[in-house]
Amino acid sequence: MKKPIPRSRMRLVLGAFYFRWRRYLKWYLERSKFAAKQEPSILPIEVNRHQTPLIRQLKNVDMWMQTNKVINLKLALQKVNGIVIQAGETFSYWKLIGRPSRRKGYVEGMVLFYGSFRPGIGGGLCQLSNLIYWITLHTPLEVTERHRHSYDVFPDSN
Repeated sequence: MKKPIPRSRMRLVLGAFYFRWRRYLKWYLERSKFAAKQEPSILPIEVNRHQTPLIRQLKNVDMWMQTNKVINLKLALQKVNGIVIQAGETFSYWKLIGRPSRRKGYVEGMVLFYGSFRPGIGGGLCQLSNLIYWITLHTPLEVTERHRHSYDVFPDSN
C-alpha cells in the first residue's frame, strides 16, 4: 500500500473545505431525490445480514477511541436505520447523518488522517459507511459514489 502524498497544512484544510462544499453544491443542484423516509417497523424481507466487531484491539490505538466510536455509531444509526429507498431515489450517507458535531452528541473517536490517525469528533463513522457499502454489494442496488480511506494505518494487533 502506498504512502499518502505530502501536502501542506493549508492544502489539507482547503481540500477538506473544497470537497465538503462541492458535496453540498451537488446536493443542491442535482436533480436526484434523496431517500429520507424512515420506516419505524422492521421490514418483512431480509436481503442480507452481516456482523462486524465494534471494538477490537488495534496496534497503538487507545481503547477509549474504540468506545467512543460505538457512541458515534449509535447516533448515526438513528439517522440511517429503517431508511426506505424508493425507485428513483438516492441513498446519501452524509446527507442523512449531516456533519458530526458535539452539539449533535458526537464525541471524539479515531479519525484516519493523512496516513495516520488522530482523535476527531464523529470518529469511527467510516465503519458504518463501509458496512452499508458491503451490504449494498449484495443487493441489486447500484453504487454511484463511494469514498474510501486511501491508506490502512492500523492492521489488526497480532
